[in-house]
Formats: sequence, C-alpha cells, structure tokens
Amino acid sequence: MASPWRAQRLTSSTTTIFAEMSALAVATGSVNLGQGFPDSDGPAFMLEAARQAIADGVNQYPPGRGIAPLRRAIADHTRRHQGLDYDPDTEVLVTTGATEALAATIQAYVDPGDEVIALEPFYDSYAASVDLAGGVVVGVGLFGPDFRLDHAELAAAFGPRTKLVLINSPHNPTGVVLGDDDLAAIARLAVEHDVLVVTDEVYEHLVFSGSTHRSLATFPGMRERTIRISSSGKTFSATGWKIGWAMGPAELVDEVTAVKQFLTYVSGAPFQPAVARALDEGDDWIARATRDLQDRRDQLAEGLASVGLDPVIPQGTYFMTTDVRPLGYEDGMAFCRELPHRAGVVAIPHQVFYADVEAGRPYVRWAFCKRREVLDEAVRRLGALSR
Repeated sequence: MASPWRAQRLTSSTTTIFAEMSALAVATGSVNLGQGFPDSDGPAFMLEAARQAIADGVNQYPPGRGIAPLRRAIADHTRRHQGLDYDPDTEVLVTTGATEALAATIQAYVDPGDEVIALEPFYDSYAASVDLAGGVVVGVGLFGPDFRLDHAELAAAFGPRTKLVLINSPHNPTGVVLGDDDLAAIARLAVEHDVLVVTDEVYEHLVFSGSTHRSLATFPGMRERTIRISSSGKTFSATGWKIGWAMGPAELVDEVTAVKQFLTYVSGAPFQPAVARALDEGDDWIARATRDLQDRRDQLAEGLASVGLDPVIPQGTYFMTTDVRPLGYEDGMAFCRELPHRAGVVAIPHQVFYADVEAGRPYVRWAFCKRREVLDEAVRRLGALSR
C-alpha cells in the first residue's frame, strides 16, 4: 500500500516482478529462469585485473566521466564493431550500468508532458524513468505471435509532444534484432520529426547466427541526434559490476553528465580498468561465449517444446518467449505464480513489460543464460506440466 506522501507521478515505482519471482524461487527451491543474469563468470583475465586493481589501491573515486583508459577502450571497441567514431574525452560517459545511463538521459531531456516512444514490450525501468520525469510513454508494439515492428503504427506514434524515441535492439524480452528496414524507418521518422533518439544496445554482442546487430547511430542523420547506451555486464557476464556507458555528441553527453553526477556521481573504481582490458582484449572471448549461448538457447528451446510449449526462437539476448495457452493457461502471470509450486521453476510473465497488458497476457519469458546442467534440470522439472 502506498503512503499518503507518495508522489503521484510514481505510478511504476513498485516492487518489480523480478524481486517477487526471485523471492519465490528461493522460498520454493526453484530453478530460476526468470532474472536475466548468467550463472558463470566472464573472462579470467578480466576478473584477475579487478583483483589486482583492488590490491593496488584503486578503491577511491574515479574521475566523474570514468577513467581515461576505459573511455578509450569503449571508443575503440565501438569503432571496431560498429564503425562509429567517438572522442573518448568528450563523447563517452561511464555510468553505473546501462540503467543509470538510461535514467540520467531521460531525466536530462524529458519534461512533464513530453512523450517518449518506446518499443513495447519494454524493459521495466523505461516506464519508471519516464514517470519520474513526468513524461508519457507511447508504446509501439512488437506484439506476438510474430513480434514484428509495424511501420504504420510507428509512424502514427509521432506527434507534437514527441521528445524522444527509445529503441532497444537486440530487444528484451522478445529477442528480436531489428533489421535494416526497421532501423531505416525509425531513422527517417526521427529526422523528419527532429527528435532525440536513445538506443539501448546492452545485448549488442549477444546476437546469433543469421542475424546482425547494427547501431541506429550508423544511419544517415542519426549520429548527431543519438545517445548510444551499452554496458559490460551482459557482454562479459559481470552484471553485478554495473559498468555501463553513454556515447554521443559532446553537447549531449555534457547534458547527461550534468544529471548523472547527482545520481551515483561515480562507481566501480577497481572494475573500470578490468572492463577496459576486456574491451581491448576480449573479442575472441565474446565470440566463443556467444556461440555457447546460442547452443544453450537451442537446448532450452528443445526442452520447452518437449513439454508442450512452442518457443519463439530469439535472434539475440538471453531470453526466449512461449505462449502458455497450449498448457491450458490464458494468463502468463497466473502461470508464473503457480509454476514454482507445480514444477519448481521460475519464469517471468510478459505482461509486466507492457502498457497494453492484454497484448502480453498469454506470453512468458524464459532465460537461457544458465549452465547446461541447470537448463537440463529445469526441463526435467517442467516435465511435471505434461503429466
């Protein structure tokens, strides 16, 4: 229950479904395929670099924009993989994960009443951040069963109050990787309506065979109006380190920095040199890890199919989606709340990612970024659903 003093704009600031489901996993001893964190560590040389930094006394405040070697590594990495050039001194900001980068950016640009277009379903922090700024989220559906972007719906979403477009690709929770035709349509409309674009690209490297991630900032007219956000957590299996970044034209990065300095100020001092080394030296590790993740995607897809579910095979990210109606459920929330008790497994209902709850009601998200033996055990337990 809300207190009598709670600000009315905080419509999204409730306990998240991730906290609820993770607590339920612990209480029931369930296999947790809900929250999107891997259960294995990143490259050994990166972990050792963090330990060495702690031993060497790198434990106090780093520079406000992040240490210079990390900003250079971020810029070099982006140039290699996306062909985008950013000045590490003026166009790169290190943040406390991508979540802070997103929050600081939204606070920097969204005024009360401004509209923010976002792909729906959307990661839950988007709506919360826009609420805190007094803005309004306008969802453009990547709705099931095919989870494809409707270009006509996208064009209709733009209006006189549109201030910002927030694009997440590779997309959580659907696993869709937007193609060049989708990205070109977004770019054309952003230029036509002269709006700011924010790209959430935290899964930029977790893209599987047959798909390619291309940053929206590479399209004509986009670099000068795009704040590109990513992080090390998903790429290097270190989600708890919370080292992210925002990149863009210097004047935009200055404005995001002005907000960020009053959120966390700085963080992760001993992790920053370790992430810098991983970005400089970790391309081979990333390639191997992504191939392994694709194998685990296929492993879970086969397992879910064996218990009567028909998974939508994702093009990227940690997640896949199933419709639970073949198992006799109309509501994914009810399914997920019963699942730990019926089968000892936790998943996440899609509807928590939607403003249009009905569009997400029958779908459930499963995380496959777990060890093979964990996925095998989850599938074994899910066998109870077909008995």
